[in-house]
Amino acid sequence: MLRATPCLSTCLSAFLAVLLTGPVLADIRIQAVGPMTGPYQALGKQIRAGVETAVDALNAQGGIDGERITVDIEDDACKPDNAVATANRAIGRGNALVVGHVCAEAAMAAGAVYADNKLLAITPAVTANRYTDNRAGPTLLRLAARDDAQGPTAGAFLAERFGNKRIAVLNDGSPYGKPLAEAVKQALNETGKREARLDTFDPGAKEYNALADRLIADAIDVVFIGGDQGDIALILKALRAKGSPAIVMGGDSLATTEFRNTAGDAAEGTLLTFFTDWRQGEAAKEASAALRNAGVEPQGYVLPAYAAVQLWAAARKSSGSAEGEDIASTLSGSSTQTVLGPITFDGQGDAQLTGFAVYRWQDGTLVPDASP
Repeated sequence: MLRATPCLSTCLSAFLAVLLTGPVLADIRIQAVGPMTGPYQALGKQIRAGVETAVDALNAQGGIDGERITVDIEDDACKPDNAVATANRAIGRGNALVVGHVCAEAAMAAGAVYADNKLLAITPAVTANRYTDNRAGPTLLRLAARDDAQGPTAGAFLAERFGNKRIAVLNDGSPYGKPLAEAVKQALNETGKREARLDTFDPGAKEYNALADRLIADAIDVVFIGGDQGDIALILKALRAKGSPAIVMGGDSLATTEFRNTAGDAAEGTLLTFFTDWRQGEAAKEASAALRNAGVEPQGYVLPAYAAVQLWAAARKSSGSAEGEDIASTLSGSSTQTVLGPITFDGQGDAQLTGFAVYRWQDGTLVPDASP
């Protein structure tokens, strides 16, 4: 009599298991992508935390139709070439959803890959108007307010708070900084207030003493700067080193610990526009508690990333389809409850959100600005 080999025994056991319990279902894989290293790594890690916590909650409830969800983490370092590589890996793995990116150029580069392959991609962070104005395909959705909402918020704030002060508007000429500063200028001018100085600067310099000297010579009281957080930190430090008390304001690029660390004590009182603090909403209480229990403060992009997973899961269930185009169509045609509250998307893929608010750095923490 022939004896069963270990391999044969294993195979027979697996075959019997399938007969008795049905086929073993593979996990559904999704991808969280953003800058996990480099100057913007704090923002990428916020996306990762939100995605992983949302997936944990889904899996605790049985996943989707009995299938568990697993998360692949990718680092694009905010670089377009890296982003394309991560997008291709998502396609190769068969990821059902991508949540990310943070930086516009990386998102635009990867977006073409997602669109070509009809992969649903939801960014909780990219604010550049062109991301959806020039959308590569219907499976690209934005769960973030647009820059054309950020600029008017900052401009109106400057006019109201500092209407009798000398205001400068600067930008670094980048695809992020220039349109943001232009929108601030337009909103400021629409109130009847004219900027005292309009200027550009070259990004990436080692110091900005000459720029600080120009601002001081013009007796500037408040300066809005559209640009990278590292450059703004150096401009701020140059101003303080020369004794200038000018108030500095920027966009959402300043909502990073890297800015605070680079600027040091000079960061105190710096103003910025950033997304609505979703932690304050009733819909976010349960998720926020779970995140804090895991040692994660649900700030920045954490809750929007969590909401992106909720949107995908809800639309996948309601549509009965795993196809990216079907899920995107479902999301565009309905309102879905999330940790951010009910979310709807317009015809070009933008979520209808509250938008931006003004914050300031205080004692090393971002707080809503409520000073008179």
